[in-house]
Amino acid sequence: MRILFVCVGNSCRSQMAEGWARHVGLEAASAGTRPESEVAALAITVMGEVGIDISTHSPEHVDEQQADQFDQVISMGCGVNCPVHLRIVADWKLADPHGGDIEGYRRCRDAIAARVRGLLKQ
Repeated sequence: MRILFVCVGNSCRSQMAEGWARHVGLEAASAGTRPESEVAALAITVMGEVGIDISTHSPEHVDEQQADQFDQVISMGCGVNCPVHLRIVADWKLADPHGGDIEGYRRCRDAIAARVRGLLKQ
């Protein structure tokens, strides 16, 4: 299964989701509607705490993705409006940790981990 995780900045939630998905053996990518210039440092830190390195990831624009490359497109819960060619099949409705403390990033990381593991059961 190949999954695209989408949010606004592509610097926190979607990057962590991509990292988890790859960690459990899924093919994954992430993108944002208004990507930041880099992945959030705290996202890199909290993923590193569980042995997943996303330090080489970089935010990408959702328009650069091709719909036919993905089995599923999942929104992180930020009300993104994706281009017509990408059909969102699920919205995980995750609170955005951006600008918050490390505990918020950890809660988000753990919530994403549970949802990604759920994808394996599909």
